Amino acid sequence: MSFKETSKIIIGCMSWGDWGKKFSLKEQSNLIQFCVDNDLTTFDHADIYGDYTTEAGFGSALAVSGIPREKLHLISKCGIQYVGQTRNNTIKHYNYSKDYIVWSAEQTLKNLKTDYLDTFLLHRPSPLMHPDEIAEAVTALKNSGKIKAFGVSNFTTSQMELLSNRITLESNQIEFSLTQHTAMHDGTLDYMLQKNINVMSWSPLGFVFKEDNEQTQRIKLVLKQLTHKYNSSEDSILLKWILKHPANVSPVIGTTNKQRILNAKDALKTPLELEDWFSLLVECQGHKVP
Repeated sequence: MSFKETSKIIIGCMSWGDWGKKFSLKEQSNLIQFCVDNDLTTFDHADIYGDYTTEAGFGSALAVSGIPREKLHLISKCGIQYVGQTRNNTIKHYNYSKDYIVWSAEQTLKNLKTDYLDTFLLHRPSPLMHPDEIAEAVTALKNSGKIKAFGVSNFTTSQMELLSNRITLESNQIEFSLTQHTAMHDGTLDYMLQKNINVMSWSPLGFVFKEDNEQTQRIKLVLKQLTHKYNSSEDSILLKWILKHPANVSPVIGTTNKQRILNAKDALKTPLELEDWFSLLVECQGHKVP
């Protein structure tokens, strides 16, 4: 590829701005540097984050950090028309017209203070999207050098197939975790593996640490055993579970905690043994595999 490859662990930036930590310029710059120092060089954005403000904050922080642009792989998404303070939308909807896709990409470039995006995604599928119009927009953006790779997010197998007949589809960012593993059974991961489409997983820890119920208690008992066996944290073990899948999934981690970022990096060491992987699946499902 002519651009920097994605790091295996992707840093999700949704909570860096107004939808979360509200980091200062210095805090963002320091966190970018920390990630890069640990070889985590891919940052995931979307235009709507922070009510369309988070990208600009990151772009300013990157500019003052002094980190060369070519050291990073920047991802962003477009298409969701969010009801907030910065746009005159009266209802949440999607817009995948050619003009809007091109305009949105150009706005993201302006906000991130960069000449190109390494990966540009359609954020969620719209029932009104037309593959020809999307292909025209993506072709124009690629030909102008404004995007290097094109993909989607939260698209089903049939929706990926619809676009793939018109334009090369290189990525799909989906929800995938131990506690949300539908993509393993509905053909989504099979399709992406077959078509060599890069898989990114948002919310990769699922709800293991968000909910306390019989299911999560079962999972945590196994996690406790495996943390000793692998000398890893529980969150690292959950990421190891994702990383073992043959579809070569890249987790998008939303944490801004430096220790948890290091825990995510640790997940790249020592893959889970086969029976340990299945032991977590069994406790999640509450029954043995068929």
